Amino acid sequence: MNSFSSRRIAHLDMDMFFAGVELLRYPELRGLPVVVGGRAVYQPETLPDGSRKFFRLREYSGRGVVTTSTYEARTLGVFSAMGLMKSAQLAPEAILLPANFDSYRHYSRLFKQAVANIAPLIENRGIDEIYIDLTHHSEDTEALAQQIKHAVQAATGLSCSIGIAPNKLLAKIASDLDKPNGLTIIDAENFTGRIWPLKASKINGIGPKAAKKLATLNIHTIAELAQTDASLLQENFGLSYAHWLLEVAHGRDNRPVVTFSTPKSMSRETTFERDMHARKDKARLSEVFTALCERVAEDLQHKGYVGRTVGIKIKYHDFRTATRDLSLPHYTNDSAAIRRAAGECLKRVSLDQHFRLLGVKVTTLVREEDVEAQQPLQASLFN
Repeated sequence: MNSFSSRRIAHLDMDMFFAGVELLRYPELRGLPVVVGGRAVYQPETLPDGSRKFFRLREYSGRGVVTTSTYEARTLGVFSAMGLMKSAQLAPEAILLPANFDSYRHYSRLFKQAVANIAPLIENRGIDEIYIDLTHHSEDTEALAQQIKHAVQAATGLSCSIGIAPNKLLAKIASDLDKPNGLTIIDAENFTGRIWPLKASKINGIGPKAAKKLATLNIHTIAELAQTDASLLQENFGLSYAHWLLEVAHGRDNRPVVTFSTPKSMSRETTFERDMHARKDKARLSEVFTALCERVAEDLQHKGYVGRTVGIKIKYHDFRTATRDLSLPHYTNDSAAIRRAAGECLKRVSLDQHFRLLGVKVTTLVREEDVEAQQPLQASLFN
């Protein structure tokens, strides 16, 4: 396709990362359905003979959600963000392990440093995924990717999947096509053969609601989306989103790999499997909302930032979006302070309608060390 550039962009995604780290710690669980999630009380017990006693998913009680699961658990229908009680119905004998984020962050640093030693132009996209700009490397694409995969395996004992394409959009799709331990290269020659037959929802940015709406227009695959008349998409999605849909369906994405940017904000959001209601789904939403605030706080702490503005985002069932924010008297990266401020923001939006997405963000960021040099860090909204 003549729209393809000469860039070589890789998306590296660690395979079932959290579960993989746990299997390094508990190798006897390899090949078994394992679910990570729940509270620390579900920590395995070491018996007098040195063996371990693990909790089973059927023993779980509470409103927690799955952090991740092994591929064996996924074949039973257990996936991340699913309620643990629902998961227990599908896989009652699966092993349950509590999450250990300190360990995950350690292995995250290890794999990213291993990649940086080979290809330093990296965009950090989270604890278990990165983009890599390989454009100016002279090595053969497949050989270079294999070198990176071997380096990650040597540094962590874990496998990863890599997708390589002319842009970030296609690289991210490609990294998921041949998991686990996959290597997929997308170019002008195989684009229509490998990308167009995929479901439209494989494109990052087309969520369940948008995919459902596309299906009502008899648009199911990326190929069908690419061949849709622009006016039909505009009538149903608006001018801006319709233009984006057509661009990505043809594999066009000009976003650069951003390697040295100072973040303007840090956020976490989740798209629900079904539309939620504040009153009917209060318990589940409270759990998810608190978890989002905790994850944002962890991101800030891990990267050494504090912020003064907390915001929330809600996307309603009809795709309308509402945002609210609140400026704090002091900088913070404390999860409880973020939760309180985000809760105040929620009071200022309409919650009588169903919604499909909930997000929390912190903006007005500065380095924590810069604040500490001027004044003691105030971790609480009400100090």
